Amino acid sequence: MSSAETRGARDVLPRLRPVTADALQDRARQLRLDILDVISHAPMGHYSSSLSCAEILVTLYHHVLRLRRGEPGWDDRDRFLLGKGHVAVALWPLFAELEFFPQTWLRTFGQLDSKLTDHPDMHRAPGVDFSSGSLGHNLSVGLGMALAARRRGKDHRIYVLLGDGEIHEGQVWEAAMAAAHYKVGNLVAIVDANGSCADGPTESVMGIEPLAERFSSFGWHSIEVDGHDSGALMQAFEGAMRVTDQPVCVVARTLKGKGISFMEASPREWHLGALNGADLEQARREIREARQ
Repeated sequence: MSSAETRGARDVLPRLRPVTADALQDRARQLRLDILDVISHAPMGHYSSSLSCAEILVTLYHHVLRLRRGEPGWDDRDRFLLGKGHVAVALWPLFAELEFFPQTWLRTFGQLDSKLTDHPDMHRAPGVDFSSGSLGHNLSVGLGMALAARRRGKDHRIYVLLGDGEIHEGQVWEAAMAAAHYKVGNLVAIVDANGSCADGPTESVMGIEPLAERFSSFGWHSIEVDGHDSGALMQAFEGAMRVTDQPVCVVARTLKGKGISFMEASPREWHLGALNGADLEQARREIREARQ
């Protein structure tokens, strides 16, 4: 085996990489600081929605997904699709850490001609498996990828992160029906159920509860979990891997704006905004103090 082949084999990150729940919690808190730093290079950004899914993304990228460091297009990787595409800023620090692109790119976020945009663009940013703009499409695309993997005899798994506001889209439920019909056991949907969307409280805009039972009624295996508990998320994703004859939905109960008191209190106000001066320093301080 050549040195390049040896390096490639060594750099494959297998599923269920050994890590403690405490280490994941610490990395999620760091990701929240990273989100603030990346958005600081742009006029504004999506704070509260990104903060709510920090533990979910860290658990996926540090524990669950099979990847190859430095090779975002590796054919045998697991796929991850960001349905709630406005939280792409939470992906960029994780991708830089995986050497999908240089760390220096993080400082270009939100700037003209940057490859790191507010929604993920698969034609610009390495590591993005499908683009997002209008919400509601990615579960359908994820289903197509899962069916294609099965047809090709591949064992990679497909993960799709949805927002609970995105669940209002009818296309989501068409995909849910089809996934159950075709018994797609390599497809996992994660709902970041933070209870709030751009138009207000999710349930007030359009009732979607009980989410876990609703997905179950469509023929999915459902798991409900505290989306800020890394240990619980690890167990949920490990449990999902043991289900082989139906799609799995992980309903992760979260808090929009998690980690910053004034965002937790006014999540809709901080769905899209700009942190500056004293507010930015307070936000950083609250996240850092939570690490003690």
